[in-house]
Amino acid sequence: MTAAEKHQVSRASASRRARGGSRLNGRAGIRDVAAAAGVSITTVSDALNGKGRLPEATRRHVREVAERLGYRPSAAARTLRTGKSGLIGLTVTTYGEEPFTFTEFAYFAEMARAATSAALARGYALVILPATSRHDLWSNVALDGTVVIDPSDEDPVVTELVRSGLPVVSDGRPAGSLPVTAWVDNDHEAAVRGLLDHLAESGARRIGLLTGTSTDTYTRLSTAAYLDWCTRVGQEPVYETYPAHDPCAGAVAADRLLARPDRPDAVYGLFDPNGTDLLAAARRYGLRVPEDLLLVCCSESTVYASTEPPITTLSLKPGRIGNTVIQLLIDAIEGVGPKSPVHQVMPTDLIVRTSSQRRPPRKTVSAPRSPGPE
Repeated sequence: MTAAEKHQVSRASASRRARGGSRLNGRAGIRDVAAAAGVSITTVSDALNGKGRLPEATRRHVREVAERLGYRPSAAARTLRTGKSGLIGLTVTTYGEEPFTFTEFAYFAEMARAATSAALARGYALVILPATSRHDLWSNVALDGTVVIDPSDEDPVVTELVRSGLPVVSDGRPAGSLPVTAWVDNDHEAAVRGLLDHLAESGARRIGLLTGTSTDTYTRLSTAAYLDWCTRVGQEPVYETYPAHDPCAGAVAADRLLARPDRPDAVYGLFDPNGTDLLAAARRYGLRVPEDLLLVCCSESTVYASTEPPITTLSLKPGRIGNTVIQLLIDAIEGVGPKSPVHQVMPTDLIVRTSSQRRPPRKTVSAPRSPGPE
């Protein structure tokens, strides 16, 4: 064979590989499946994609052959065929400018794990993207839809995604008229009322709050519920605010709260690190937990089960929320969901530990007397 003939054979072989005609790097192509199953390429495509009028036995046979050969349809081919990439975006637009800092918190980590599993179960992959970037990542990734966690009022990222025609599902109730396809959230007002009542029942008379400065629904509704509760029970509000994405600011705010002349005898912290921040501040001021100060924080971290003392936490059930937002988003992508926006409210769980249960005062028991002379 001449050099020219070898070149022609090489080009023909490369062309077949580009069309999925033969194994590339050991992977089976659609032609390999068709040859092994004894059917046409069109039949393989219809069988694997649930299309056409094929006997069920033929579909089953093709799927078994594809499974045996380890055949996986090309993502690029699927995009060309369906107009969908199979990619779902996940981002947080509220907590700071640094990309991915939110993944350091247990809520977001658990929510993202659940969302990833739910997406994979329905044939999609989850892509975590920063809200801001030096590069225009959003326009370079072909997304079928996006989940946005805790969008702020008039969130520009959500507005732009909707304007581009993408379905958007929010983890968190959007304020105002933010045009999301669906949202999933907790009943934050009921959760805050419940834990404040729990602290009051444990003997607290002046309950304080550590809260954030952001305008997301979680912060806004939780703070409003605290203020409403104070009005209802006749307590003057005692609270400190700080930017929630700044961990150093949280420790400073905890210190400020316990240094106040109207220092609270119980505190609820809205964010994950608040429990350890408040515990450290209490020790600096010589306050015993729970004898002098009752503590509750909102967190999914298992660390609080082993602090000294163990700290009561409010769980927002991020695993359930992560699964639900993905199901709603994929339903919207595939056109099987309701036409009007969907709203779902999830329950919370107060995990009561030592930090919010004031011990009853110890009773002094006199030593038994010796029997006197008769």
